[in-house]
Amino acid sequence: MRCPFCQQDQDRVLDSRASTDGYSIRRRRECLACNRRYTTYERLEEISIKVCKKDGVREPFIRDKIRQGIVKACWKRPVGTEDIESCLSEIESDIYANFDGDIHSDDIGEVVMTHLANLDQVAYVRFASVYREFKDVRDFVNELQPILQRDQS
Repeated sequence: MRCPFCQQDQDRVLDSRASTDGYSIRRRRECLACNRRYTTYERLEEISIKVCKKDGVREPFIRDKIRQGIVKACWKRPVGTEDIESCLSEIESDIYANFDGDIHSDDIGEVVMTHLANLDQVAYVRFASVYREFKDVRDFVNELQPILQRDQS
């Protein structure tokens, strides 16, 4: 592993531990040339999944795009970074477990919404408003009806 500071290729691993999601290993390293420390993550190389967009374009599945959407939906909500990462890992696991090769962006949106509903109801509605392209207040009310009925039960 090349040091991000001095670009030398000699380091030692100080600490290794599995991440909370169990899908990556976090390694704390020290460069033997400059003695600076840095962290690396080792992840399993996953099957290539292509996302089929609404306009027909196919592009690679990018985990960070989902993270950005979840972070925006959870903005100013009592949802921690660890909760977001855990939710993101569950979403990614669902996608890799249930889809081979290609996945439609609509399917990704539904998977994200399912997990956001369990994480934070306000974040769920925020995400749904963008994903389902709400036009007016009636769209919000229609989306909230099932949640309100479930909470009353």
